[in-house]
Amino acid sequence: MSGGSFLRKKGVDLSVKIYLIDAMSAMALGLFASLLIGTIFATLGEKIGGSILADYSAGAAAAAFFTEIADFARGVTGAALGLAISHALKAPPLVLFSAAAVGAAGYALGGPVGSYVAAIVAAECGKLVSKETRVDILVTPAATLLVGVATAKFVGPGVSAVMTALGTLIMKAAELEPLWVGVIVSVLVGIALTLPISSAALCFMLNLGGIAAGAATAGCCAQMVGFAVMSFRENRWGGLVAQGLGTSMLQMGNIVKNPLIWIPPTLVSAVTGPVATVVFRLENIPAGAGMGTCGLVGPFGVAAATPGGPRMWLGLILVCFVLPAVLTPLVAAPLRRLGWIREGDLKLPE
Repeated sequence: MSGGSFLRKKGVDLSVKIYLIDAMSAMALGLFASLLIGTIFATLGEKIGGSILADYSAGAAAAAFFTEIADFARGVTGAALGLAISHALKAPPLVLFSAAAVGAAGYALGGPVGSYVAAIVAAECGKLVSKETRVDILVTPAATLLVGVATAKFVGPGVSAVMTALGTLIMKAAELEPLWVGVIVSVLVGIALTLPISSAALCFMLNLGGIAAGAATAGCCAQMVGFAVMSFRENRWGGLVAQGLGTSMLQMGNIVKNPLIWIPPTLVSAVTGPVATVVFRLENIPAGAGMGTCGLVGPFGVAAATPGGPRMWLGLILVCFVLPAVLTPLVAAPLRRLGWIREGDLKLPE
């Protein structure tokens, strides 16, 4: 059997789509199911604990319980990433379950990038040896762990350092030049969110925080809320919810047919980004920067990271919801009159 035939037999597909789209998208789901949902519960616990509700036993108990949930959820982030990535690579059960430890090791030794790299290498190597011996129950998990932890130990920290350095550079640039960096980060991360790659995983791997993360959130919200409102006449309430709280990636098929429909939300992201960085100084955490309004994770992250007060809440509401909802249809209107955007161009598949 040739090498290519063996790889196909074992389900190993050495493709950009698998590693940069499928694996990163799955990584975002693992991130949401652990660190992100944990952060939401932590924020709820913090807000309840700091409010008048904490003066009542039920409020104090709820705050403590939410904080406890947050600690458990955030504590298994690495394992969740390893499982999610291995699942995307269609790893067999013994490889998949071993990937939890690999993901945890990668996260501890090399951060999110460590989990990503270690889980991919471990899953593919585990698939190669899976069911090739009579003692598969020992060989497969042992091989998966050996390769995965070795990768996490020797490769993860270096790759993580490069990504973190790049993220730090972006954050410092945003502090020095909040206007133009706000525009650039907002536009690029918003585009990444709509493309079939994971903006959430990208921001997480860059460890993007501060006002640069606020700009990233602004760009994502502009795409999601913008497409949701702009396409309301075609998709009605179902489309509004699916895109506004789900993902603007649903429009990718329509973008391929008519790329001009991408102009309004992208132009709006160039406005909301600097509004977030210059006017309101909105911040976010790395785990929430690339999520936008998906499950309201982006706004929750802004509320958790930005110093509180009426100014923060005003900025959050304007940048994440009001400005995209108002400006995107206004930008789209002349394009519709010119025939650049036609009736039905934004219709989602049934």
